[in-house]
Amino acid sequence: MIDLKHISKWINVGGARVFLLKDVNLLVKEKEFVSIMGPSGSGKSTLLNVIGMLDEFDEGEYNFMHESVHKLKEKQRSALYKQYIGFVFQAYHLIDELTVYENIETPLIYQDIKGSERKALVSDMLDRFNIVGKKDLFPTQLSGGQQQLVGIARALIGKPKLILADEPTGNLNSKQGEEIMELFQMLNQQDGVTIIQVTHSEKNASYGSRVIHLLDGRIDKEEN
Repeated sequence: MIDLKHISKWINVGGARVFLLKDVNLLVKEKEFVSIMGPSGSGKSTLLNVIGMLDEFDEGEYNFMHESVHKLKEKQRSALYKQYIGFVFQAYHLIDELTVYENIETPLIYQDIKGSERKALVSDMLDRFNIVGKKDLFPTQLSGGQQQLVGIARALIGKPKLILADEPTGNLNSKQGEEIMELFQMLNQQDGVTIIQVTHSEKNASYGSRVIHLLDGRIDKEEN
């Protein structure tokens, strides 16, 4: 599903190259659950953004679902990630001016899905996550755990094949965090969604089938 070959990304500081990622090779098969760990500044979020096509890279090749991402124009890349990828962020990234219902619906509007179908899909998601009673509330009226559930519902509504999660429990208490991780595990095992998460937590990482450790922009080691 994902094949990164010799991926490097750098910034120029005072005429010198500072590598954010250096010679990263990574193969992720469909239906895997991969955790990425490493100290702050090791390149975890950068790697996730490259996989999610939010960040470009300077060297290397990236193949996703048999498409050569490094050869695609920006518009083609954008269409590819909208079709296949759902994002879950630590800071939720919900739109404060939109209700829970409208936040979940947003990706479907970008996909040009008809109103009646959108309504059915959003209702399904509200039901699945037990947030029907919250549909008319705004994000600021929700707890952190509820906001993250809405974020996950929004990520899932387009039926992505891949979910990218950046510290998905970072702002939650331990019970809420556990519920979110169990939800990811269920999505992976029952729905066959491929998941790649960035986490600082050994416990969260253990939900995955493989742990990749980054250090200074390189893959330091892998554990199964």
